[in-house]
Amino acid sequence: MIGRLLAAVVAVIAIGFGAFYAWAWNSEIPPANPSAASFDPGIVAKGAQLAAIGDCAVCHTQTGGKPYAGGFPLTTPFGTIYGPNITPDAQTGIGAWSEAAFRRAMRSGVDRAGNHLYPAFPYDHFTKATDSDLSAIYAFLMTRDPVQQANRPLALSPPLNWRLFAAGWKLLFLTRGVFQPDPKQSPEWNRGAYLVTGLGHCGACHTPRNAFGAENDDHFGGGMGEGWLAPALNANSPAPVPWNADQIYAYLRHGFADQHGFAAGPMQPVVQSLRNVPDGALRAIATYVSTLPGPQDPAEVERRTKAALDFARSRDITVAAKPSAEPATTGSAATRQASSGAAIFAGACASCHHSGGTLPVSRPISLGLSTPVNEPDPTNLIRIVLGGIHPLPGDRGPIMPGFAGALTDQQIASLASYVRSQFSGQSAWPDVAATVSKLRQTPSPPMEAP
Repeated sequence: MIGRLLAAVVAVIAIGFGAFYAWAWNSEIPPANPSAASFDPGIVAKGAQLAAIGDCAVCHTQTGGKPYAGGFPLTTPFGTIYGPNITPDAQTGIGAWSEAAFRRAMRSGVDRAGNHLYPAFPYDHFTKATDSDLSAIYAFLMTRDPVQQANRPLALSPPLNWRLFAAGWKLLFLTRGVFQPDPKQSPEWNRGAYLVTGLGHCGACHTPRNAFGAENDDHFGGGMGEGWLAPALNANSPAPVPWNADQIYAYLRHGFADQHGFAAGPMQPVVQSLRNVPDGALRAIATYVSTLPGPQDPAEVERRTKAALDFARSRDITVAAKPSAEPATTGSAATRQASSGAAIFAGACASCHHSGGTLPVSRPISLGLSTPVNEPDPTNLIRIVLGGIHPLPGDRGPIMPGFAGALTDQQIASLASYVRSQFSGQSAWPDVAATVSKLRQTPSPPMEAP
């Protein structure tokens, strides 16, 4: 009896696996040989703008490498995946891909040979793109300079390196279908929603993920990207001043919003990618993102904005009243740490981050308005203190030196804790020193111009 039961269980498992394998199997699409000269220049120009909104160059260009030739490391909780070569090289890139093969990859996460792609490639967002937009991106990529550069193998532990697991992930989490406009919203809002949730794949960083690496239902509730916190864009946004469409547009267009600060970390190449995107597209994105927190009473927004600005001004440091450079030697550990952090701030930070400064490098906004200072986690502030803020190669922008080589872990922890207490009305971060130590050991990849 037991033997027959086990045999039945094995048979059911075998049938189930066979059915899943049959569902997951994809045939190879025959190679093509598209000519760059065959693509309409206007379609190519459109594709360039869409590829910029999708930040294609960021994940498909390694540091110091040729554009779109691959090799950029994408670190995930399951291992490292390297962006592949998507130049029109026939041997190592996608030069032998037909448009049908490209569209299948973008919408279903399957390459020309029929292999399943891992969702580090955000096809769960790209599946929303229209046929015409995918055609334009294909035309753009097929007119880039071909680069012969072999793809780096995945660094995933078995059995996750079996691509059948990617097929299982799709079965559970991939929802196919082109974006459907909301008839209750304006054309600009719908255009922004299409770009943000589709080609822009903003939720890939700004939405938390479950244990399987899929975005959960807290859309735009904050996540991680390249070792940095991607703050919540919904009602849980940690920004002291509520974002509005104009501030979001300024941030995306110039990398700076006067009530929020400069773009840093992974947002720097994103902003640089967007520099040639038309204003209309950025305005549409800003319109949509500004509605993510939900309906807001204008009077309440004005009250919150005034309160945040008043608090920030009340906490600003002036040169004449900067904190003492003499750390306390008595009192509780928290008191000593705060005093030590104040002294470090006075010596290393106050010359730029003070009120009423005349230096051209003086801080453009109060630290009290800074999102990293007000976030529920110190990761971004610590990354900025460790590595500083620097313009991307060949670009111009804000400069802040990094202090990784000048300050110890404990000094950086004391500094971060002081900045939190001085410039934020939020509760203290727990165990900052452990976060500093962890981030020292796991530096984020260097940011490259797209």
